[in-house]
Amino acid sequence: MLIGYFTERPYQDPTASWWGTTGRRLTDLDASNGEYNPRLGADLYNRYLDEKVYAEQMGFDALVLNEHHSTPFCMGSVCNVEAAILARITQKAKIVLIGNILPIWDDPLWLAEELATIDMISRGRLVTGWVRGTGRESIAHDSASPYNWERFQEAHDLILKAWTEPGPFRWEGEHFQYRYVNPWSRPYQQPHPQIMIPGAVSRRTVEWAAQRRYPYVMLATRLEPTKLSFDYYDECAREAGYEAGPQHRGYLFKVHVDETEELAYEVGRKFLTGPGNIFLEGSTGDAKPHLQDLPGMTDRKRLLPTGGVRNVAEARGQWKPDPNFKPLALDSADRHKDVETNYRELLEADAIITGTPKTVLQRIRHILEYIRPGSIFFWDGDGSMSHEDAMRSLRLMGEEVLPAVREMSAELGLPGPYEVDPATNEPVAAGG
Repeated sequence: MLIGYFTERPYQDPTASWWGTTGRRLTDLDASNGEYNPRLGADLYNRYLDEKVYAEQMGFDALVLNEHHSTPFCMGSVCNVEAAILARITQKAKIVLIGNILPIWDDPLWLAEELATIDMISRGRLVTGWVRGTGRESIAHDSASPYNWERFQEAHDLILKAWTEPGPFRWEGEHFQYRYVNPWSRPYQQPHPQIMIPGAVSRRTVEWAAQRRYPYVMLATRLEPTKLSFDYYDECAREAGYEAGPQHRGYLFKVHVDETEELAYEVGRKFLTGPGNIFLEGSTGDAKPHLQDLPGMTDRKRLLPTGGVRNVAEARGQWKPDPNFKPLALDSADRHKDVETNYRELLEADAIITGTPKTVLQRIRHILEYIRPGSIFFWDGDGSMSHEDAMRSLRLMGEEVLPAVREMSAELGLPGPYEVDPATNEPVAAGG
């Protein structure tokens, strides 16, 4: 099993107008960078890098970064810079990107060069993930949303060819044209770095990933939609002529471990305060549907599962196969629920897991048994959590949680993509 550590790297500023539960709610593309303090930003970037280094020391297999733009809830707008730094200052952990937003790159050849360089500096530790992004990114970077899916696929094809076929060659595509493709940087891993495709409940993207045998990483979705999406991946894999396994499944979920149940409970509540991801249930912010549902960004006929989930927000909310159900993220009547009530609901549904190592391991085992992933990524240190909160959790994870999870994964037969190659379903040689 591949076990990784992730945080959104939020911009934590208690003086900001949208901070916590007392200020105005953070609304998508509505926070001015006039509130941004570069000195605070410098402290936070260095803090999050320090936590990643400590995560490697505590035994995590992977350090996970993501990319969002023009928002306080994620400082990872140039996650490749962070990845390049980690490539040099860490030694063993994989560097997992979930992921670069392909459609907003007007020059994907440049991205191919960046990622190859990171892979070389890390000596083959890059795991590259590619996503389509949200309406926020399309607007912030003036990318034509109706062509989002087309640009995603063409950029992927160009990068793969630049990595695997010697140049020079021409590229005459629908969206990208190059007279001369011959990057003087090629990946350390051959034929190319491991590719993972992160997402939620897009039927089209699940099918596309399965056809290419790429592991699919479900991003903080409830367990039932997650399982149904993986079931659809398995179906697509069989149609493509192979049997998918745990090596093709990844799952990101919120976990915080602490020294006592009481302290874990109190710190876990901090997931819901500060500049939380506005797309997730319990956030202190609002996504604007008219921004997120831009033409070309969401095809409602191509969402998974079909048993009641109508959009990504519902897959990340309180999923029920009920046509009249409205998730918290979209229900204006419930939007200002008491944080404590909301927090309890999230804990009951395993949308957030907190506790001492003993109690956390019980919930993790339930997740492993139910969706059988070969890669799991613990999301911690977020919201208004402090550096000290994150470091305590990392220490306890390293000392007690990770060894036990590895024993569980061996018992349950959950190989990761570095134990069984997703492209061939063959065992990977030691050190491969």
